[in-house]
Amino acid sequence: MNRTLVIAEAGVNHGGSLPAALELVDAAVGAGADVVKFQTFDARSLATATAPQAAYQRRNAAAASQIEMLTGLQLDRDAHDTLAARCAETGIEFLSTAFDEVSLGWLLELGIRRVKVPSGELTNGPLVLAFARTGLPLIVSTGMASLADIEGALAVIAFGAQHAEGVPTPERLREAYTTAARDGSLREWVTLLHCTSSYPADPSDVHLAAMDTLAQAFALPVGYSDHTLGTAVSIGAVARGARVVEKHLTLDRDAPGPDHAASLEPDGFTELVAGIRAVEAAIGSPVKYPTAAETDTVMTARRSVVAARPIAAGQVIAAEDLRAARPGTGRPPADLWHLPGRTATRDYGVDEPLDARE
Repeated sequence: MNRTLVIAEAGVNHGGSLPAALELVDAAVGAGADVVKFQTFDARSLATATAPQAAYQRRNAAAASQIEMLTGLQLDRDAHDTLAARCAETGIEFLSTAFDEVSLGWLLELGIRRVKVPSGELTNGPLVLAFARTGLPLIVSTGMASLADIEGALAVIAFGAQHAEGVPTPERLREAYTTAARDGSLREWVTLLHCTSSYPADPSDVHLAAMDTLAQAFALPVGYSDHTLGTAVSIGAVARGARVVEKHLTLDRDAPGPDHAASLEPDGFTELVAGIRAVEAAIGSPVKYPTAAETDTVMTARRSVVAARPIAAGQVIAAEDLRAARPGTGRPPADLWHLPGRTATRDYGVDEPLDARE
């Protein structure tokens, strides 16, 4: 059984407050998540002063501009140190998404075990190349992306894996991707996350079937980054084969901020993890066979051929002499087609199962 990696996306739901961020770590631990993930960025390098907010940001964030919003959501290096230490103490994996190479350097120094490529940076070739050259496993989110966008990012990742230095050209990218596709080398360290970058996302916009398309098109493990309300779609993604599930975690869905409305509060996240683990256990084996747990049920729920009325030894059995009734410990009901016309080898009382030798 493959165990789904469950990522609690704390993101920027701390609102720039270290105490709130620490509380989110504790909530993720309590909910049973495997990883708690934040976002690491310098607002001034991420956005220009005139960069607009997305519609969901305008609805949910109390800020006049994107850079004002981002500035209020930053955590400094010391805060990252403190968060990583709390994660180590509580036994949960610390992760953060870097939005620039300086932030990536911080996270590498903190010992992150994997790198998350956010949907918005999928087409940012230089940053994707830096991610690839860490040599760490990559979780690549594909919100807003076409198959061509994803293939382009994978070509950059393949180039970074094959070349520790140098600037990629279109020809070298194509060669690197062709080589990686042929030898399957990306499969060992790249997971694609299907994602709908809408906050919250309507289930009708999710298209979980696209997970199958990603798996078939790129021959890579797939997962799901969920922005819908509730837990159902994430659990459905696991049933469909998601190896990673990422879901936003908040302390208060009504708090001001861009992502709270599309997040789960701690109790909801606990339910999510429990649902995922139950589905994992239920997926089980593709082989169809009676399980050990069904041994008792099969005897009580199925029927056998029994005597409908007394039958004497030497009597020619008629159809009216037989019926099918529980328990299912004797001859199967299909034998009702074959037994009439045979001679009984012994006496049978009413409801007595017919012997196998008849």
